Amino acid sequence: MTKQTLSIPNISCGHCVMAIKKELSELEGVATVDGDPADKSVTVEFEAPATLEQIKETLKEINYPAA
Repeated sequence: MTKQTLSIPNISCGHCVMAIKKELSELEGVATVDGDPADKSVTVEFEAPATLEQIKETLKEINYPAA
Protein backbone atom coordinates (compact mmCIF):
# COMPACT_ATOMS: atom_id res chain seq x y z
CA MET A 1 0.00 0.00 0.00
CA THR A 2 1.37 3.40 -1.01
CA LYS A 3 0.46 6.61 0.80
CA GLN A 4 0.99 9.87 -1.07
CA THR A 5 0.20 13.46 -0.05
CA LEU A 6 -0.42 15.85 -2.93
CA SER A 7 -0.61 19.63 -2.86
CA ILE A 8 -3.82 20.82 -4.58
CA PRO A 9 -3.81 24.65 -4.85
CA ASN A 10 -7.43 24.76 -6.14
CA ILE A 11 -8.94 23.35 -2.93
CA SER A 12 -10.89 26.10 -1.16
CA CYS A 13 -13.52 24.29 0.92
CA GLY A 14 -14.92 21.01 2.19
CA HIS A 15 -17.01 20.66 -0.97
CA CYS A 16 -13.80 20.55 -3.03
CA VAL A 17 -12.47 17.78 -0.81
CA MET A 18 -15.71 15.80 -1.15
CA ALA A 19 -15.59 16.08 -4.96
CA ILE A 20 -12.00 14.83 -4.98
CA LYS A 21 -12.83 11.98 -2.57
CA LYS A 22 -15.76 10.90 -4.73
CA GLU A 23 -13.75 10.81 -7.95
CA LEU A 24 -10.58 9.20 -6.57
CA SER A 25 -12.52 6.59 -4.57
CA GLU A 26 -13.95 5.28 -7.85
CA LEU A 27 -10.46 4.30 -9.06
CA GLU A 28 -9.70 0.63 -8.59
CA GLY A 29 -6.99 0.18 -5.97
CA VAL A 30 -7.62 3.44 -4.08
CA ALA A 31 -8.23 2.60 -0.41
CA THR A 32 -8.58 5.97 1.31
CA VAL A 33 -8.71 9.64 0.36
CA ASP A 34 -8.40 12.41 2.96
CA GLY A 35 -8.26 16.11 2.22
CA ASP A 36 -7.53 19.28 4.14
CA PRO A 37 -8.78 22.57 2.67
CA ALA A 38 -6.71 24.54 5.22
CA ASP A 39 -3.36 23.30 3.89
CA LYS A 40 -4.68 22.56 0.38
CA SER A 41 -3.60 18.93 0.34
CA VAL A 42 -5.01 15.48 -0.32
CA THR A 43 -3.58 12.23 1.05
CA VAL A 44 -4.32 9.13 -1.00
CA GLU A 45 -3.65 5.54 0.05
CA PHE A 46 -3.58 3.16 -2.88
CA GLU A 47 -2.23 -0.07 -4.36
CA ALA A 48 -2.13 -1.66 -7.82
CA PRO A 49 -3.81 -1.32 -10.24
CA ALA A 50 -4.02 2.38 -9.22
CA THR A 51 -0.92 4.46 -9.95
CA LEU A 52 0.21 7.92 -8.87
CA GLU A 53 0.10 9.00 -12.53
CA GLN A 54 -3.52 7.80 -12.82
CA ILE A 55 -4.47 9.68 -9.64
CA LYS A 56 -2.80 12.88 -10.87
CA GLU A 57 -4.49 12.54 -14.26
CA THR A 58 -7.91 12.11 -12.61
CA LEU A 59 -7.29 15.22 -10.47
CA LYS A 60 -6.38 17.16 -13.60
CA GLU A 61 -9.56 15.99 -15.37
CA ILE A 62 -11.77 17.28 -12.52
CA ASN A 63 -9.95 20.66 -12.39
CA TYR A 64 -7.98 19.97 -9.19
CA PRO A 65 -4.49 19.43 -10.63
CA ALA A 66 -1.72 18.51 -8.20
CA ALA A 67 1.02 21.11 -7.87
